[in-house]
Amino acid sequence: MGNAMRGVVAFIPSERCQRFLAGDLKEMPFDRAVDLSSRQLRRLPIAVCAFDELVKLYLSDNHLSSLPAELQDLRKLQLLALDFNLFEELPAVVCRLSRLNILYLGNNRLYTLPRALGDLRELNTLWLETNCFTTFPEVVCELSNLKTLHLGYNQIRALPPGIGGLEELRSIWLAGNQLSEFPSVLLEMHLLAVIDVDRNKIRRFPRLSHMQSLKLVIYDHNPCVNAPVVGEGVRRVGRWAENSDDEEDEDLAKQGSEATAGLQDVQTDGE
Repeated sequence: MGNAMRGVVAFIPSERCQRFLAGDLKEMPFDRAVDLSSRQLRRLPIAVCAFDELVKLYLSDNHLSSLPAELQDLRKLQLLALDFNLFEELPAVVCRLSRLNILYLGNNRLYTLPRALGDLRELNTLWLETNCFTTFPEVVCELSNLKTLHLGYNQIRALPPGIGGLEELRSIWLAGNQLSEFPSVLLEMHLLAVIDVDRNKIRRFPRLSHMQSLKLVIYDHNPCVNAPVVGEGVRRVGRWAENSDDEEDEDLAKQGSEATAGLQDVQTDGE
């Protein structure tokens, strides 16, 4: 009954109704964090923007499609969660939050990002999964301090060379896209620890054994004919992952021999 009531009240713009949805916002929380997730909000209560010492703001799982200009007053904000909302464009005011470290934008309707996002020089974690990107948003390549990038479950077919300039990047999550080849630019990013290309269209994997920092590679649910060869201690998740590299090479050689023998048989029968 509570959720149903909130759903009705969300359509009423009066200040009293907004207080009902958002709760008591009269004083700065002791931990400098405000969590307004799952409140059926259609607009951000302006009262939140008065907390100029706020560090974390959670707005996940609402009905937001815009944000007020007053949000820029949260000059110390380090974490902003906007996932599971209705954003088709990233509000420009987000790009003015210069202290932002972590930005959650997953499960929205985004298909592009503003150039001003590159101004967030302290951003180190960016989640963009389950949106509408058909091409890699190249402004991400300007986020020089980025350590974690989640772009899973979009429609991306390739990565730009510029991503190689993200020298701080440690994990990249690209599951559920349209990659037909393993992105060669990743092979030169020697500090990567996690690579996830699960559920793409990759048919062959290059050797990854030269990547000294690699700890985990997820390549399951690809139409691949081989597993990536990795260094000692690297965990692989996907087909043939339980085999050693020697066993894997033997299996592939056996498959090739059988295919060659079959072709010869067919040619002999034809003669």
